[in-house]
Amino acid sequence: MTPLRQHMIAALQISGKGERTQESYIREVRLLAQFYHKSPDRISEQELQHYFLHRKNVDHLAPASMRICYSGIRFFYQHVLKRDWSTLSLMRAQTAHHLPAVLSIEEVRRVLKAATPLHNQVYFTTVYSLGLRLHEALSLQVSDIDGQRLQVHVHRGKGAKDRYVPLPAETLALLRTYWKTHRNQPWLFPATGRDQKHSPTATSPMSRASVQGAFRKAKHRAGITKTGVAIHTLRHSYATHLLEAGVNPRLIQRYLGHTQLETTMLYLHLTHKGHEEAYERLNALMHGLLP
Repeated sequence: MTPLRQHMIAALQISGKGERTQESYIREVRLLAQFYHKSPDRISEQELQHYFLHRKNVDHLAPASMRICYSGIRFFYQHVLKRDWSTLSLMRAQTAHHLPAVLSIEEVRRVLKAATPLHNQVYFTTVYSLGLRLHEALSLQVSDIDGQRLQVHVHRGKGAKDRYVPLPAETLALLRTYWKTHRNQPWLFPATGRDQKHSPTATSPMSRASVQGAFRKAKHRAGITKTGVAIHTLRHSYATHLLEAGVNPRLIQRYLGHTQLETTMLYLHLTHKGHEEAYERLNALMHGLLP
């Protein structure tokens, strides 16, 4: 490990960045160095500008990816190399305003039923019924489950923010039944190995790639053809279904771990609650309009 990398890791830890943010920022600086085949402290401001234009116009990075690229490299040059370049203050990524895909309750049931083998089915059920992010569910440990109070302690979430989420009784029963199949300590969803027999002694949770591949297969078997449907869609669906059920948005904000209520209110655009009457009136207005 180079001194520069060590310095950046130390700066990231001191600033309180989460583990995944640290990994993303370090990766962006590594990609920059690989692009020019030299140490990033030898890259000029003009070269940095050229790199950003290449990533935007040639690689066609999505706004979210471009934002991570800017943030990681900006952190390195400002906090590690102490560069006061005007380019660093100019960097802005476009903000995408796309509504996420969402599944109906029936579609969620179909996906969960189509998921195989058992560990994937239980994992997807946990993601949906607790409204978790992909990595939050993978990182769950047995000690995080509070069966007495029917809640789960999520303390490996985005931004290193702890939260408690309600644990449905049926999900608790499912998790207890599933845990008896492997009895791993500490992981709730331990890696299975290629022969699916190493769960009891696994020292890490299931991989992101394995659950993502399993979800694509389950989605296909369930006949889901909507675009943009991925594991994270289960979290979007959870929030939307809670809103439709009349749960207070402030509680949903807490369950999802959102800092701002405005982030949670995005799901108002996805709910059908209250639209039925509007549809009826719209149909009445348009009746007889066409010749």
